Amino acid sequence: MNETGTVQSGTMEAWQRIARRIRVPLGFVTAALYLFELWRNPPHAIAIASSLLLVLPGLWLRGYAAGYVKKNRELTQTGPYAYTRNPLYLGSILIAAGFAVALLSWPVGAMLAAMFLIIYVPVIASEERFLRSTFPDFEAYCRRVPRLIPRLSAGGAAPDETEVSTGKFSLELYLRHREYNAAIGAALLYLSLLFLRPALGLVVHVPH
Repeated sequence: MNETGTVQSGTMEAWQRIARRIRVPLGFVTAALYLFELWRNPPHAIAIASSLLLVLPGLWLRGYAAGYVKKNRELTQTGPYAYTRNPLYLGSILIAAGFAVALLSWPVGAMLAAMFLIIYVPVIASEERFLRSTFPDFEAYCRRVPRLIPRLSAGGAAPDETEVSTGKFSLELYLRHREYNAAIGAALLYLSLLFLRPALGLVVHVPH
């Protein structure tokens, strides 16, 4: 590795250390901002309904991906992984964007975007470095499948990789990864959109 590559690697590792340290505090800040925006502005039924156009596909994508991925054991190239290398993160982005739409809140949207750039970008880079060092066919997979924005046609395993290319959705994997927690969390957030503000109005003054 040349000097430029060494500097870039050191910068990325430092960024990843910072991201790990601030991930939890940023999560609390985002939750506080979400509650403040919910207290400040009453949600609109049309906005909440519109948000489902992002949240439901995001939940489906995360659940579908969880039924394929075999973490640290196999380079998953089938199912949604034939269209994007990071369907779990893409699903999370759709869900987060959906709840920003539900609140009609640009501050929440901006905070979620900042969290993605600060936390998920270095995490994706770290995971790709691990995959590159663990699976010899990762580079070829990268040439076929984009990192995040999905391609329109499948570009998964190479034709000679028959064992990998026959992968199917596994309910056992879905349950093992506890991906149902994402659906539970989304349901709780929708309940908060519908009922938290009226409940707060019983004990404190909320703006109309």
